[in-house]
Amino acid sequence: MPFIMLTVLLDMIAIGLIIPVLPPLVGTFTGSQADHAFWYGVVTFSFGLANFFGAPILGALSDQYGRRPVLLVGLAGLACSFFVTALATALWMLVAVRVFSGALQANAAVAQAYVADISTAADRGKRFGMLGAMFGMGFVLGPVMGGLLGGIDLRLPFFAAGTLAVLNTLYGIFVLPESLAADRRTPINWKRANPIASFSQLRQLHGVGMLVAVIGLSGLAQFILHTTWVLYTTFKFGWGPQENGWSLFAVGAMSVLVQGGLIRVALKRSTPQRIAVIGLVSSSLSYLLWGAATEGWMMYAVIGLNVFGFMVQTAIQTIVSGAADEQSQGRTLGAVASINSLTAVVAPIIGAGLLGIVSHLPRGDWRIGAPFFLCSALQLVAMVLALRHFRRHPAHSSIPTPGTAAVTSAATEA
Repeated sequence: MPFIMLTVLLDMIAIGLIIPVLPPLVGTFTGSQADHAFWYGVVTFSFGLANFFGAPILGALSDQYGRRPVLLVGLAGLACSFFVTALATALWMLVAVRVFSGALQANAAVAQAYVADISTAADRGKRFGMLGAMFGMGFVLGPVMGGLLGGIDLRLPFFAAGTLAVLNTLYGIFVLPESLAADRRTPINWKRANPIASFSQLRQLHGVGMLVAVIGLSGLAQFILHTTWVLYTTFKFGWGPQENGWSLFAVGAMSVLVQGGLIRVALKRSTPQRIAVIGLVSSSLSYLLWGAATEGWMMYAVIGLNVFGFMVQTAIQTIVSGAADEQSQGRTLGAVASINSLTAVVAPIIGAGLLGIVSHLPRGDWRIGAPFFLCSALQLVAMVLALRHFRRHPAHSSIPTPGTAAVTSAATEA
């Protein structure tokens, strides 16, 4: 665990570095807020599309050749993409490099498979939480560093991120051990190593079923948030790289607090299924409040209140990973990554499109929150589907029916 946690931490710091500055960098090639929103949507769409097709292939390759070589390829590709982005002189270069990095990067899914390899079924929830804490810590350190460096020069964070990715690759080459023993590896099946086959395989796992739709809807809401957060706060509150860096620092700090400690307490006192439902309720309310915020400080207040929302991903990953056998962890978690990648393809079109429609409105107008209102509705639908699924699989959960005191109390607390 220490090896893979450090790898993920360095990886997330590198990615977090560029979050506050990629939208402004795209803006240097555009002439209006509407064009800015459109082209940022194109750049993020390119990454998601390439990752959608690449993730299941890389996940299947990791089942055959091991996690370590696939992680190293992803880290090396990430380093190249950062340096090329820093040197980009035209929009087409930004789009091209995002396609390249999206195709090679399946680090999150492979890291999750790595953790599944070295963990017992009883430890997976806790260890996924530890991994989630590293993701969160990366987003604590990365965006703040990116915001501060971006205040000096918009391209400086990309050089810093590329350097970190190179160091991470070297660390992986000389230190990171392989987690998948040779006798547990399975030959790649090219008929299954595609997104559609991955979805079908995932849906057929006992106890997963409708959770595929829950993962998709929840992931779509999250990626719309990721796509629009910086542009939304810029359009609505006039924030720059530093302000956005600190807001993302708050998101990461909350994630570390929840994933590093609170999730373990919650899993001891409740089931992953119950936590997932409560978290979806919390997320739905939080998106609504973010969209309705009239002052910047309100964004921070909602981040602090959305405790259960930060537990959703870990809870669902625990359920899905537990439904897969040891030989198919890479394909299974690669399939989950493919769903997330598909939502990453669709999210920029929806999020940037909505922001483009409202970009002419004056600063502070509540209608600029349109993408967040949609996210709230998506999370609400995901919660309803999750409840229906867990009712049909009573052996895997003990979810109360809607309207009971338990759900009402949880929703109020969230």
